[in-house]
Amino acid sequence: MANYRIAPSILSANFAKLGEEITAVIDSGADFIHFDVMDNHYVPNLTIGPLVCEAIRPLTDAVIDVHLMVEPVDRIVPDFAKAGANIISFHPEASRHIDRTIGLIKEQGCQAGLVFNPATPLNYLDHVLDKVDLVLIMSVNPGFGGQKFIPEALQKLRAVRKRIDESGRNILLEIDGGVKVDNIAEIARAGADTFVAGSAIYGAGRDSDPHRYDTILGALRAELAKV
Repeated sequence: MANYRIAPSILSANFAKLGEEITAVIDSGADFIHFDVMDNHYVPNLTIGPLVCEAIRPLTDAVIDVHLMVEPVDRIVPDFAKAGANIISFHPEASRHIDRTIGLIKEQGCQAGLVFNPATPLNYLDHVLDKVDLVLIMSVNPGFGGQKFIPEALQKLRAVRKRIDESGRNILLEIDGGVKVDNIAEIARAGADTFVAGSAIYGAGRDSDPHRYDTILGALRAELAKV
């Protein structure tokens, strides 16, 4: 099986038990912790900041994958790097100088990702594919959890997968929005290798599971094994 990564979005976790939720989902077999940062400016919602990232960093050795939905973006990058982020991704619309923002993330010791909304063209990659470590395709419009997958994202995934393969670089291709058991295999066939899922995972916890999320993580893995 290809090297697929599942990245539960803690935006859908129980924040009253956030530490337990993160430990449980990693112990259940998740790979990354996806950290959605919204500022009530770039997107119409307000979520969590670097202090929460700093608080959860000692709980896990897993990759903390920070998705910045903030504008302007450069001011907050060093704070998340200091708080323990491993990957920091941002939207091109939120940066005055995309190349400079990528450089800032890397200077802070993190990997850099570029995020594409459903209506954002891919031509930004013409100029920075040689610098990014991750490309994130949004299959919903950013701002809220629990939205339905936008099928056109599959075409975008195929286009980005072609670019990555032709570049010869080791770049993660991540998908975020509406990912669940019944579509994760189709998404993988389109080229994604890293899958963000929030409500599909955290809404499917079972008290009878050893680590609460074993069943849902196992179901997602079983679908990926079919690809």
